[in-house]
Amino acid sequence: MAKRKVSKKRVKRGAKKRKKNKFFSWVLIPIGIAAFIFFWYKSNQVVQTSAHFHEIIPPGYKSVGLDVSHHQGVIDWDLLLTEKGFDTIIDFVYCKVTEGSDHIDTQWQRNRDYLNKHGISNGAYHYFNPKSLPRPQAAFFLANYQIRSIDLPPVLDVEDEGFSDEDLRTKIQIWCEEVKKATGIKPIIYTSLHFYETKFRGKMDGYNFWIAAYDREPEYMTDREVLHWQFSKSGRLPGISEDVDLNVSKLDLY
Repeated sequence: MAKRKVSKKRVKRGAKKRKKNKFFSWVLIPIGIAAFIFFWYKSNQVVQTSAHFHEIIPPGYKSVGLDVSHHQGVIDWDLLLTEKGFDTIIDFVYCKVTEGSDHIDTQWQRNRDYLNKHGISNGAYHYFNPKSLPRPQAAFFLANYQIRSIDLPPVLDVEDEGFSDEDLRTKIQIWCEEVKKATGIKPIIYTSLHFYETKFRGKMDGYNFWIAAYDREPEYMTDREVLHWQFSKSGRLPGISEDVDLNVSKLDLY
C-alpha cells in the first residue's frame, strides 16, 4: 500500500499531545497517588503513643471511643489502657453482644467484664438481621445483656438490606421498642452514611443515629438526631492485633 504522507501540522499536534500526556503522567498522577497515600495513612496508621493518637482524632467532638467484637481478637486491655495511657483519651467503648437470634459474640463477656471492673464507660450492641423476625432478636439480645444504670444506651447495628426499606424500618422500630420496654432506654441506630441518607433520614422521627463514614466528615453531623461518627474502620492500637473502629461523639460519654 502507498505510504501515507504526514503533514508538519500533524507532527506538531502529535508532539503537543505527547507533552500533554507527559504532564498528566509526571504531575497529576503523582499528586493522585500522594492524596491516596495520605488518606490511607490517616485511617490505617498504627498508633503507638497516646500523643500520636491525638493527631488522627477529628477536632470539635466531646468524646472518643471504640467499638469492638470478636473481630478484634483477644484484646490486651491492660496494654492499651493501663501502660500506654490511652485511658485519658478513650472515653467509651461499645461491645458486640449478639447477632441475629442465635449468635453470641465470643469476646462479649470478657470485654464487658474488663470495662466494668476498670470503670470505663461502655455500652452494648446487637448486629441486626433484617430478614429475620425482630422480636426474637430483641429477646436474644436482652437475655445476654444485663443493663446497668450507668451503661450507655443500647445500639442496633444495621448494615444489611431488608426485603424493602419500609420493611427494614418497621422491623428496626419493633426491635427498638422491645428493648426500650425492657431497659427504659431507647436504642441508638448505627448505620452507614448511605443507609442514613437513603433509608432513614427524615423517616424515623424520635430515633438517634451513629453514622459510619470514612472518607469525609458527613454533613449530617449537624442533624439533631446524629450523635456519633465512626471516622475509621482501620485503626491500629497497642493491645489490639486487628483493625478497630474509631469513633467520636457530640456527647460527653465518659
